[in-house]
Amino acid sequence: MPRPRQLHDRYFKQAKAEGYVARSAYKLLEINEKRRLIRRNDHVLDLGCAPGSWLQVLEEHLGPHGRAVGVDLQEVRQRFGPTVRTVVGDAFTMSPGELLGASPGERPRLFDVVLSDMAPNTSGHGDDFLSARLCERVLDLCPGVLRPGGNLVMKILEGEPTPDVVARAKRMFTEAGTTKPGASRDLSREIFIWGKGLKSEPTSG
Repeated sequence: MPRPRQLHDRYFKQAKAEGYVARSAYKLLEINEKRRLIRRNDHVLDLGCAPGSWLQVLEEHLGPHGRAVGVDLQEVRQRFGPTVRTVVGDAFTMSPGELLGASPGERPRLFDVVLSDMAPNTSGHGDDFLSARLCERVLDLCPGVLRPGGNLVMKILEGEPTPDVVARAKRMFTEAGTTKPGASRDLSREIFIWGKGLKSEPTSG
């Protein structure tokens, strides 16, 4: 069986060979293959999009009538076609109207999918709580930007607060759970929370 470092090298080399700016592209590809959360022609919001590998996947997957908006504090240097737009900024200080209005080439409408690959600046102490807070803020954002029935993928560093975040996602979506793609390093604490079918009103419990 390949050692973790060998797997890392494999995905790194594969990303370079296939033109992806980061190996994280394969995480989204695997999640979507399993869960079918992103469909052709969807309208997708990608939070924490730098350096742009998930946007590359979206550009390929959504087709000419799909749209993707990427938001990050850092500039994304990767260049895209007319169906993808990147915005430098803090998604949590932007209004839902600003996020919806950033969509390239069409009138504002609610997103079909919200993605978040955001991670906190790690210190080795309390990182799981910082990551959970980011996810909570993504969930706070969803009702204002994601259509009823829409889907979600967001990264979290697994730890003590993770079950509470997953439980909230399960209240907000018809189906929800966690997954760890093969492209994630074995020693990494990152997992991904997915949600399918945003409810008009969260359920209690």
